[in-house]
Amino acid sequence: MSKTGNTLLALITGAAIGSVVALLYAPESGDETRKKISKNAKEAKKKLDKQIKETSESLSHSAQKAKKNFDHKLDETLSSASGKADDILVAMEKKLEDLRRKNAHATEKAEKVVDDVKDMNVPRGAKA
Repeated sequence: MSKTGNTLLALITGAAIGSVVALLYAPESGDETRKKISKNAKEAKKKLDKQIKETSESLSHSAQKAKKNFDHKLDETLSSASGKADDILVAMEKKLEDLRRKNAHATEKAEKVVDDVKDMNVPRGAKA
């Protein structure tokens, strides 16, 4: 139970006990005293019910506010992550294209070297 709830319960309990003690020491008949005790108990119950309702509404409101805040922050985080993922993909695609170009260039050079070697008429079995 929350600190506020404990304090409220202690306050209401203390008020009820104080009312009962005061009524028991009052110079009235037993019937009148019982009526006052009953009346005070009903009033205390009404106050407690009202406080429970207010506390429940407050907790519900706080929970809804916390959920909205969480949802908002989650949306922001997901949006940010999505944007960063897109940036990474674009950078990776550029890198891949650069590697393809370098590979094509290297392949062309290798083919040229192979052709140049084929064009050298080196007799078989001769050592260079």
